[in-house]
Amino acid sequence: MKLILMMFLEFFIWGAWFPLVFGYLPYLKFDPSQQSLILNMFPLAALLAMFVSNQVADKLFSAEKTLAVSHLIGGLCMLGLSRTTDFVPFLILMGLHCFFYVPTISISNAIAFNAMKDPSREFGPVRMGGTIGWIAAAWPMFFLLPSGDKSLVTWTFVVAGIASLVLAAFSLTLPHTPPRKGSQSEGWMAFMKAGKYLAVPCILVLWIVTFIDAAVHQLYFSWTERFLTAVGIEQRWIMPIMSIGQIAEILTMAILGFFLSRLGWRITMILGILGHAVRFAVFAFFPDQPAIIISVQILHGICYAFFFATVYIFVDEYLPKDVRSSAQGLFNFMILGAGPFAANSIAPYLHDKLYGVVDSDGLVTTHYAKLFLIPMFAGIFAAVFLAVAFWPAKRAPETVQSH
Repeated sequence: MKLILMMFLEFFIWGAWFPLVFGYLPYLKFDPSQQSLILNMFPLAALLAMFVSNQVADKLFSAEKTLAVSHLIGGLCMLGLSRTTDFVPFLILMGLHCFFYVPTISISNAIAFNAMKDPSREFGPVRMGGTIGWIAAAWPMFFLLPSGDKSLVTWTFVVAGIASLVLAAFSLTLPHTPPRKGSQSEGWMAFMKAGKYLAVPCILVLWIVTFIDAAVHQLYFSWTERFLTAVGIEQRWIMPIMSIGQIAEILTMAILGFFLSRLGWRITMILGILGHAVRFAVFAFFPDQPAIIISVQILHGICYAFFFATVYIFVDEYLPKDVRSSAQGLFNFMILGAGPFAANSIAPYLHDKLYGVVDSDGLVTTHYAKLFLIPMFAGIFAAVFLAVAFWPAKRAPETVQSH
């Protein structure tokens, strides 16, 4: 039960502030370049965590103490963000929060795996606590954001900060997880060895497609909150509506094995990518149909489970055992790092400048029908590319040289 509560709080923190921050930054009068810098703190932290934090923290300190200190600092930064409206302090606080928060995702996994007797059977229900935490984070906002007043979005940081401080204290009660033995260079060598498998054509194709799909996935979070507001949905309903996707994710994950066994890797992943394309097509072509826009949120489950979860499963089953963990990091580089970084770098400019018109009051009116065609066609391209070029053998070569 402790592990489930740990995962619940871990993803509650992220889910509390993340969906609404994209619309909150323009409210603070940050220009597109400033918005991109702030939003890219998370993917940059993901990259740093893979190359620095995860290679140091889990080899020098016990995982539960690292989790406690990280969430203590991250929680204080969140509370600071609730009181900050100037760009430089906002950027610094967001950067610090992300730098300490992102590594805790893998640290919490390490604590869970270390405490389990049968991870293959036990991890699924434990990790489900994280998904439920993300969903649960949406509902306090229904009561804290009763009007369209953007200033009330500061409550998302307060809620996330309090949850982070709670997890910091709770972490000290978690099972002891000592530092891993071995030198830090071992992690680097394993990562480099996994990187060599990009010479295998199907792995390289999947890595490229993962980058595209991760960017498209991030654009959904970048634009959906402001789009739902533009089509007349009340502010307090935004996060509950977007949480429909996580509810669908739970259900889709439960049936993923059934579809994988019948459709195979390629078709399952293509369906996951096309889920994004269909969702953005609905946004583009049916902007005057709120019921359809809300209903299509259920495709998030297919988008995530059928592609991202399937990628993780494929890597674990396809690649040699000694590089699987580092290969997962290689794909996380795209899913949490490079893909979101690329999306965050262009999303504010596309929304506010290329497809937006600023009135005399500084409010942006965006041509969403044209805007959403960009991720829609990107998703279609990624699906076609995967269909044409992804043809894995039954098993990857034990070494790249043998391939």
